[in-house]
Amino acid sequence: MSTQATTDFLTGVIEGFYGPPWSQAERFELFEQMAAWGLNTYLYAPKDDLKHRAIWRELYSTAEAEPLAELIRTCRLRDLRFIYALSPGLDIRYSHEAELEHLKKRLQQMLAMGCQNFALLFDDIPDRMADEDLKRWDSFASAQCHVTNTLFKWVRERSPRARFLFCPTPYCGRMAERKYGGEGYLATVGRELLPEIDVFWTGPEIISREIPVEHVRDLRKLLRRKPLIWDNLHANDYDGRRFYCGPYAGRPLELRGEVAGLLSNPNCEFALNYVPLRTLAEFVRCEATWDARQSHLSAMREWLPRFATVGQPVTLEDLVLFGDSYYLPYEEGPEAEALFQMARRLIIGGNETVDSSLTAAFRERAARLREFCARMTELQHRPLFYALSRRVWELREELDLLEKYVEFKSKGGQKDSAFGSDFHLPGTYRGGLVARLQRLLVLQPDGTLTPSRDRDRAGKHSDSTT
Repeated sequence: MSTQATTDFLTGVIEGFYGPPWSQAERFELFEQMAAWGLNTYLYAPKDDLKHRAIWRELYSTAEAEPLAELIRTCRLRDLRFIYALSPGLDIRYSHEAELEHLKKRLQQMLAMGCQNFALLFDDIPDRMADEDLKRWDSFASAQCHVTNTLFKWVRERSPRARFLFCPTPYCGRMAERKYGGEGYLATVGRELLPEIDVFWTGPEIISREIPVEHVRDLRKLLRRKPLIWDNLHANDYDGRRFYCGPYAGRPLELRGEVAGLLSNPNCEFALNYVPLRTLAEFVRCEATWDARQSHLSAMREWLPRFATVGQPVTLEDLVLFGDSYYLPYEEGPEAEALFQMARRLIIGGNETVDSSLTAAFRERAARLREFCARMTELQHRPLFYALSRRVWELREELDLLEKYVEFKSKGGQKDSAFGSDFHLPGTYRGGLVARLQRLLVLQPDGTLTPSRDRDRAGKHSDSTT
């Protein structure tokens, strides 16, 4: 086992997304997996626990506290570190002593349940302070450090070995460059936050394609400590149409020596996180060269039994093709990318003679994927089907339409000829306000947005096909 997999190096899972929290049964299953795979930390921070964020001053009722206490006991039995996070930044008044008392009461309740480790999160909050707070502190960072240091000292008096974590308001490189939280925010945190407190960071971006070692080393100079990575690589709460079951990738093995830990904030749907978390565990333990794709394929083989159906069995080959269709935020897996490139050549490649071999290859692969989606309705593991259902239906619809168009073109239809489908009609297909709004601005490859060139089509309610 790699020396990185120590109890001081935090490795594991953040339940920190926006959306329905995981069930108690799902959390227990997660803890079993983590213990088996060598992960050591679970951070409780679901945004939809109202008392985590929206009404953070209120104590849990007895009925609400018991499930949390059960989670803490279960983690302890499996030698997992349970960390409770509180997010008071939406409306805290940093200069009010009463606010510190509210925070202490909240943490005292958790201490009484057996929790020993805590986090204060100041992410995704208004980038300003009340006038009364500004009179006492000249910076956002100083106010937050004061509150965090005070709570840290208070907790350490009661739990001497407590791990304490802090999430800054600018928690990625782009936010820092744009001076979220004010000028010199991170430098102030580096100076004023007690050195025993870990600081979260997501990398160059909120969802970082890569986290280079040099990027982290530069950050360490500002923070005066190793950052703790809150990794959103597999998070999907920002786009309900997608999920990510690709491997832990874009992070060099050397990164492990530059950070205080690697914690994944993954897909909202627990059933979809097997491969992301399995490959994270392998990355943490890896002692040789890291091959993300091979780790992915190995994890997919392990995941395959979850896809048992009441009908025709699912093959690993088809599962890989499907998984490649929902790979990572910035890339499709190779099998899905090959499918896309085939479709692109056939559909927008011009009016030249259709390549019959390319047509046959596309139709075979598209049909495999479409039929795989259809078989998902027969999954014995119903939570997995529920997590997949909307996505696989959308993918089936698109594949069905493309197959119809390729067939139309292979029979002599020209690129500019009228083509229609009785099953993909305006209003009901790619319809709705969100789709119409999305057509007004076109996202370019360089990240800029430009107005739609086809102004008439973009504004028509009945036009739902582009």
